[in-house]
Amino acid sequence: MKFTFDRDSMLKEVSIAQEIISTKNANSILSNILINVQDNRLLIKATDLKINYETQIPVQVFEEGSTTIYCDKFLGILNALPSGEIEFNQDISNEQSVMVKINTLDKKNKFEMRSMSQEKFPDFFSADNVPYFEVSSKEIKEMIAQTYFAVSEDETRYFMNGVYFEKKGDNLNLVSTDSKRLSFASKKVLAGISDFPSAIVHPKILNIVLKHAPEEGNIFVAVVDRMIFFKFGNYKFGAVLLDGNFPNYQPVIPEHQEHSFQVEKNDLVNALKSVSQMVDKKAGRIYFNISDGILKISSAQADFGSADAEIPCKYAGEEYTIAMNYRYVEEPLRGINTDVITFEFTEEMKAVTMRPEPASDYLHIIMPMQKE
Repeated sequence: MKFTFDRDSMLKEVSIAQEIISTKNANSILSNILINVQDNRLLIKATDLKINYETQIPVQVFEEGSTTIYCDKFLGILNALPSGEIEFNQDISNEQSVMVKINTLDKKNKFEMRSMSQEKFPDFFSADNVPYFEVSSKEIKEMIAQTYFAVSEDETRYFMNGVYFEKKGDNLNLVSTDSKRLSFASKKVLAGISDFPSAIVHPKILNIVLKHAPEEGNIFVAVVDRMIFFKFGNYKFGAVLLDGNFPNYQPVIPEHQEHSFQVEKNDLVNALKSVSQMVDKKAGRIYFNISDGILKISSAQADFGSADAEIPCKYAGEEYTIAMNYRYVEEPLRGINTDVITFEFTEEMKAVTMRPEPASDYLHIIMPMQKE
């Protein structure tokens, strides 16, 4: 097998593969990527048995073939090589030790690394003919950004370790919860949505989609045979779904709240940054004191001290103090793109609703903490 490739193009695709595969065992086939060259195209595959990855790049093929190579080491070689055309040549003269030669065309940079037969590389489930639905790339990335962080880390509650995907009419809903907070996002799908069973999707694959899907254009999604598939550009991803039944989340979302206040997002971000210096790392408790026109945010650590920050808010009414987990307020802000945030509540110990203003198709529910 012999071909030449563009170093920068290969580096991009192999870097994504490295995010997926196992690096725990250098001798495992799962630490390798499969490469197959034919018809001036290079097919790259990677898997950790839970997530599959497939992509193609154009190459100049002199001799077709297929093999697997250790991804981490290949990525290191690519990072060391200069931009430009690179030659890849598999030497099969020694059947016991098949070596791959990777060189710049001027031969000033030369590498050799061992390869492994592709025969033991796992087969992928083909999703080429499954019923995909189409959604705006920008919108689904926004939905993922608004939900992936709220999944439970408690492995005994595995059914809450992922983001729940469900079809409601022509809408795609994404929901996540760790029982102390809940994040919800909903969007109407562009070309209608085929029926599919509700699915619990691991945040690892969602982070990959969030990171690598384009800002413009559309993404194709399919749920079939206990797997979810994403297609965009020249990429194909498949991921095994999590088992279990996601809890009934709808009763958690308040239909009506008695009180509300609004703050500028930048003011809130800066205030949270200030009080975070004195947030107790274990409890994570901060206090929101809401009064006419003022939101006072405070935190305290018994062994170190306290912090307070005041920002203007749009509110008129009775004074309230609500204790919440710092992370549960700060994390949703990272994905909110509006300038104003609305908080809604009824009582100090009942669920707080956090949403962008103007109202959008996503919201966050935060359960208050006991005051100290």
